[in-house]
Amino acid sequence: MIAVSYLKSLDGKEETIRKIEKSEADFLHVDVMDGKYVKARNYDVDTLVHDLRYVSKKVDVHLMVDHPLNYISSLISLNVFLVTFHLGIKDNIEEVIKTLKKSKSLVGIAVNPDEDIHLIDKYLKDIDYCLVLGVTPGEGGQKFNPEVIEKIKYLQDKGVAIGLDGGVNDEILPLLEGLKVAILVSGSYVCMSPNYNEKIRSLKKFFK
Repeated sequence: MIAVSYLKSLDGKEETIRKIEKSEADFLHVDVMDGKYVKARNYDVDTLVHDLRYVSKKVDVHLMVDHPLNYISSLISLNVFLVTFHLGIKDNIEEVIKTLKKSKSLVGIAVNPDEDIHLIDKYLKDIDYCLVLGVTPGEGGQKFNPEVIEKIKYLQDKGVAIGLDGGVNDEILPLLEGLKVAILVSGSYVCMSPNYNEKIRSLKKFFK
């Protein structure tokens, strides 16, 4: 499945969301940055709710924030099926997992390229999804780091769905051959193109 992020685009935010809505993407991927967990800052809770209030495509939210608990109660009013947060948050991870489960969202944890993949082991029994980042979080348009392939290989037999986000384009697909990746997240590769569906279809070849 393909999730498309509107972090970096040829068009304005509203037009980009509209194009993703009409595209063959399976999900709309939302990157939220608070200026603390990562240096960049983009959407506060009110902006997020406003931008996504009429979105009909399923939404997955990637919280690059220190305090995910400040966002979750507002996200449940949207068409959000998956929320992913990071290991290095300031909130208690077990509490975030518990709160997300009460909200009926699937629970994801993201692992950065420079993080020890084994840090996620203690949470695997309680989460639905692990998002492996192919780039350092916080900025769109970075080049994929092939070293994260080893993280995917490690997770394959752990019984958790795996996503890959960061630097995802058609050129990296040969590196993923034979790997069990459930969701490919792509931003600038799709949204910096005048033809979203052409780029999305090139990524969907991975699943055939």
